[in-house]
Amino acid sequence: MLKDIKLNNIFLIDIETVPQYENFDNLPTHFKTLWEQKSQHQRTSEQSAAEFYERAGIWAEFGKIVCISIGFFHLEDHQIHLRVRSFAAHDEKFLLSQFIELLAHQSPNLQLCAHNGKEFDFPYLCRRMLINGLQIPHILQLSGKKPWEINHLDTLELWKFGDHKHFTSLNLLAAIFDLPTPKNDLDGSKVKQVYYEEQNLNRIARYCESDVITLAQVLLRFKGLPIIPPENITLVE
Repeated sequence: MLKDIKLNNIFLIDIETVPQYENFDNLPTHFKTLWEQKSQHQRTSEQSAAEFYERAGIWAEFGKIVCISIGFFHLEDHQIHLRVRSFAAHDEKFLLSQFIELLAHQSPNLQLCAHNGKEFDFPYLCRRMLINGLQIPHILQLSGKKPWEINHLDTLELWKFGDHKHFTSLNLLAAIFDLPTPKNDLDGSKVKQVYYEEQNLNRIARYCESDVITLAQVLLRFKGLPIIPPENITLVE
């Protein structure tokens, strides 16, 4: 399967999400009750719903997307290059509309690739599009499609080799393949703080882009291809 994947047909994707409200106290009353119900099986006996709200961004019903980063390969002088761009905004509907517009102008052979994308990125995007009253692009729709008609590629699924209980993070894959990773002082647990306290979308976008670059390098290793040197990676403003 991997040998048949054409790099120029791939969009590498990563999203960053945060809770819709800065803290539990800001939630509308009926959503506080719904959050307590939604999170009850994930919380430990010592955790309150308010304390656990720090993690609300991972659920599309209580979170929102603040950044989508995309990477795409191209050949130049017989070398593989990577271009990365981001959509980052406080207005989620505007952000998603930009992403949808970009997808509308791509080849029908386009494949979307993400790490754990089938469990997180792709369904999260679809749910937030529906919540914002936007039409889900054909490439993200699953209904009525046969498995081989779904153009989604998931590096976590590729690494599982059929082992459904096995989870490996993108950072761990990068480490075991000894891949260079962009230096970043941010991790997923700090995105909410950077968004609400610093209101620094640019910092979040750079972090999201670093994950896309790592994703690209992992995919190339899966295909037995050389990784991309830093001078062949371009961040598009």
